[in-house]
Amino acid sequence: MKSLFFIILMSCGLSQKIDYELFESGKRGNHYKIWIYFKDKDGSELINITEETKQRRQKHASKIDNSWYDLKVSANYIRAIEAIGIDIENESRWLNAVSIVCSQKDIEAISLFSFVKKIKPVKGYKKKYFNEININQLDGRELDYGDADTQVEQINAHLLHEQGLTGQGIRVLLLDTGYDLSHDALNHINVVGQKDFINDDNQTANENEFEQNINQDDHGTKILSIIAANSPGNLVGPAFEADFLLAKTEDVSQEWQQEEDDYVAGLEWGEVNGADIASSSLGYADWYSETDFDGNTATTTIAVDIAVSLGLVCVTAVGNGLAIAPADADSVISVGAVNNIGEIASFSSRGPTFDGRIKPEVCAQGVNVWAVSGDSNSEFINIYNGTSASTPLVAGAIALIIQGMPALSPMEVREAVLMTGSMADEPNNTYGWGIMDAYAALSYWSTSSIKNSKSCPVNYNILKTYPNPFNPLINIEIQSTGELITDIAIISIDGHYIENIFRGKISNSIQTILWEPDNISSGIYFVKLINDKNQSLYKKITYLK
Repeated sequence: MKSLFFIILMSCGLSQKIDYELFESGKRGNHYKIWIYFKDKDGSELINITEETKQRRQKHASKIDNSWYDLKVSANYIRAIEAIGIDIENESRWLNAVSIVCSQKDIEAISLFSFVKKIKPVKGYKKKYFNEININQLDGRELDYGDADTQVEQINAHLLHEQGLTGQGIRVLLLDTGYDLSHDALNHINVVGQKDFINDDNQTANENEFEQNINQDDHGTKILSIIAANSPGNLVGPAFEADFLLAKTEDVSQEWQQEEDDYVAGLEWGEVNGADIASSSLGYADWYSETDFDGNTATTTIAVDIAVSLGLVCVTAVGNGLAIAPADADSVISVGAVNNIGEIASFSSRGPTFDGRIKPEVCAQGVNVWAVSGDSNSEFINIYNGTSASTPLVAGAIALIIQGMPALSPMEVREAVLMTGSMADEPNNTYGWGIMDAYAALSYWSTSSIKNSKSCPVNYNILKTYPNPFNPLINIEIQSTGELITDIAIISIDGHYIENIFRGKISNSIQTILWEPDNISSGIYFVKLINDKNQSLYKKITYLK
């Protein structure tokens, strides 16, 4: 007999008729896999977070460690769901939801719960990562990258290695199919945590004969090697001394279908365990329509935006053919693929997003990329092609940037990477902002983004322009350590005056000016600061319609 508590909870729930056509994308045989979203977090408890997470959030996040996102899903609501004989598959604090597998009758019962906000399918997808296609210690010396030198040097990661940046102390979360650490080039890797979200254990390598037969961990192992291998003369990844969190979220069986909830669970796990960067060579498309790639609809896209708001840099493959989720997020760094001489790969997805934003953000080598061989513990191959291969190169280079400039927020990192790309002056929907330049991005927030027409003023600085690129408006922060009368104007890339947005005195303070363009075209502009001593500064900004 159901308890009075259960009966009360069942009353006054969702009253609208359930549209089962909506749930077809979540159908698994005779059952459905669904998200149950709750109205609140009544009686929820805070999770414990690592010291690394606290420190990262204090520096970068818009949320603090006792935020709403750290409250667990209500235990009362979970017990109510379980009371009708349903097991919880995954639980998401960020979405305030749980995923389950249930019958049509169960959906009807769940819809009556008063605390249920909405019910949505957990959408499946066919994998969009690439397949195999045939086409020393650092001590001030240059590293020997072997045949893989082009993929590292094309994005100027080697110049950061020469400065002593190796990713040391930076925590990287990978979301992929699994990871076999037995290859000689991977023996050194500092793995601080592993989690298998498919089998619900801590074993991310193949753990049974079935997984071995389907090469479950093959893709993830190769992606890990591209970012982290350390085999001088063969393959050295950009971030070979970083710390790694390895999340096994992708099941390569069952007609290559997998669930988005494992991705979200992996991202939440990595964030709360102190990750600085999340890198995923994955994509979600088949169960979405083109209109869903608007930066606000797909479940994984929403999760990525939350992760960035909590201080986590998120890097993902733009896709092979179609710009898909979560690459459509407006805070992510999506990565396209070029060949070894910088030509765009035919398979690299083009933008724009449905709402008109440029994709990808940047590119790196994704054709004939070197990685470890899955058939040997000592051999290497270069037959990998796809935006999956270019993504860990960019993520690894970003680890070096964060090591060199640890105070940067995720959106400042994103701005630096975009505004120093090889096509930053003319971004487009093929290359985005161009091939990444890690060396220039590291310098962006110090000197490379500021140009002086005469002498550099000692008492003024354009601190931030955010978001950049922007639409519809941008914040411009000016810092003064003295007192001068200042004019701030917007100038077009060809030198034409657009408008003056500030004139006044700034004295030993930070002034934020908000600018919303009126009746101008998309493109590159400059913020020009000039004071009464005729000293000037320029900062490049990008306006996107």
